[in-house]
Amino acid sequence: MDSNKLITKAENYLNNINKNPIDTNKLNNFEYFKEVYYKLNKQLKILQDFKETMDIQGYTSPYRSLSKYGISTVGEVTAEEASETHRHNQYFRMKASNKKNILDRVKSAITSHKIALGNLEEYGLIRCNNCGKTYRIEELKDECKCGKTDYDFYVNLTGNHRIEILPFLPMAGDYMVKISELSKWGRKSFKKVINMLKQERKGSVKTVTLQIRYKENKKTIRKKVTLDSEFVDSYEEEVRKRYGKHVRIEKLQFHRTKPAIIDDNNTRTALAIAYVKEGEIIANTYKDELLKEKIKNPDKLRKYDEIIYNAKTANPKFLDETDSVEDWKDDKINEDLIKAKLKYKDGSLNRTLNIDLKTRERIENSIFINLAPSLILWDIFKYYLTNSQDKRKRQSGPFPHIRSEIDRQQREIFRITYTQAIKLLNKRSNETIIPVKDMDLILHKKFNLEYKLKNSNLKIDHYALGAAMIYKEGKMDINLVAKSFNLEHEKIKNEAKNIEIITKPKNDKSKKFLELIKG
Repeated sequence: MDSNKLITKAENYLNNINKNPIDTNKLNNFEYFKEVYYKLNKQLKILQDFKETMDIQGYTSPYRSLSKYGISTVGEVTAEEASETHRHNQYFRMKASNKKNILDRVKSAITSHKIALGNLEEYGLIRCNNCGKTYRIEELKDECKCGKTDYDFYVNLTGNHRIEILPFLPMAGDYMVKISELSKWGRKSFKKVINMLKQERKGSVKTVTLQIRYKENKKTIRKKVTLDSEFVDSYEEEVRKRYGKHVRIEKLQFHRTKPAIIDDNNTRTALAIAYVKEGEIIANTYKDELLKEKIKNPDKLRKYDEIIYNAKTANPKFLDETDSVEDWKDDKINEDLIKAKLKYKDGSLNRTLNIDLKTRERIENSIFINLAPSLILWDIFKYYLTNSQDKRKRQSGPFPHIRSEIDRQQREIFRITYTQAIKLLNKRSNETIIPVKDMDLILHKKFNLEYKLKNSNLKIDHYALGAAMIYKEGKMDINLVAKSFNLEHEKIKNEAKNIEIITKPKNDKSKKFLELIKG
């Protein structure tokens, strides 16, 4: 397909995606749930076809072809030739830029669809009313194994999902637009979430580069050789095998990869946007109520905001040659604040207003900015706690490209607990986030427990096991844990006993049991 036609077709398709946003309030209706899921699946396949075509046509490196266009260095070059060459360069550069931008949008849209589908797969469960067999939406067939088609739909209360974020995902690849729409503190929150998801682990060796010297036909040859990671421990033997036993290694360099928790830039961006937008909705819903408790004079603060907004959006009718628009706006803000008695002529702000501004800034920095980090940190923490290692390898759920296991360096993000933000979410937004201390250590113990359970025949309820880890290792109240995980006390206590047996066998019977499950 012609490049211009492909770009236009992809842009039109992406723009049409936004015309039918997801209504999360209707997702508990089975027919609407199926309609949304199958529509997203269909859109994803079309987007993947676009990406595949673009990859084949070289959209991944569109600027490479520009190197062959330029001014000839042979003979004299006239001004007209130089101008013509420059014009051609601009044209091809613009085409290359269009290719890069559309491919970026398609990749972002693909990632957003995967996140949405992962959430929906965790959200809904379908039960056959005849035999009682339960299906996830991606497993559902027209007919149950028992031969019946009578299904019942219900919300999976123990699933790893947050469907509230679905309307905020850049489904049309419009991530730049959505970032630009974030509030001032929302952009700070966005950076914080991105940095969390980019947390890298200690690098593993990807390739080894050697500077070698050897003789061939009585000539000394120096050469750079790159070996794959499989030769990390045997690079000397490998170069001797290839270049003779008298080869000398003059220089050695190991190239390492440092994978992040979510090792894909588009996924990190889409998740950060969606969680921050959800955080903004929550903050704006309870902002006035929260500020009313802390602010001394809300009327003065409101008037101050109004003056700042009006001045920032106003355009001057006349400017002197020495003035700039920014200077004019600053002068207008200053004059209007003095007129409103919110600022004194010496330049200092009204004392009450100044205190309220600092209070609001403190609330934004300690609570509003941390709403999105608190939500995503809790969701990722629960994802690792409540899913087995095998399931994490097979299904990333709502977090595409997430690593199935994280090391000590990556677990550092779980050392922070945003207490004030969590308090707001639990009190006013019906969340049940547990302010667990030492989340990183609990995850470490969970991964060690999985290693001990490997190849065992012990039946484990992994969701309840995650809750038991918080109850037992985090020393949290069982009522709080049961409410947060929608579980009965008995299930949590049963898995807590299993943890005790596996990690600290106290008698010969327990030790013998451990030996049996390992065998």
